[in-house]
Amino acid sequence: TIRVNTLPLLLFIYFFSEMESHSDLLHPSPEEEKRKHKKKRLVQSPNSYFRDVKCPGCYKITTVFSHAQTVVLCVGCSTVLCQPTGGKARLPEGCSFRRKQH
Repeated sequence: TIRVNTLPLLLFIYFFSEMESHSDLLHPSPEEEKRKHKKKRLVQSPNSYFRDVKCPGCYKITTVFSHAQTVVLCVGCSTVLCQPTGGKARLPEGCSFRRKQH
């Protein structure tokens, strides 16, 4: 039988040992870090980036912000290159892009 006053201590030991075995706070996995909020990561980093989008019609390359809030048109043929959503801008089918290096 377990005495009532030792039960919280046993629960603490059990949960602490489980938590310690599942996650390492100093060495989180890259997938785990990417899922966290941008300000709660071990090293803060933004979710947004710039990308070069190639127009499927005239093959001109335009630099577009990943979270653009307006419709971006191609300079050469006025094709829609991205549609804004609540978060990242959506590229239409046929558009290829490359993430810009900083």
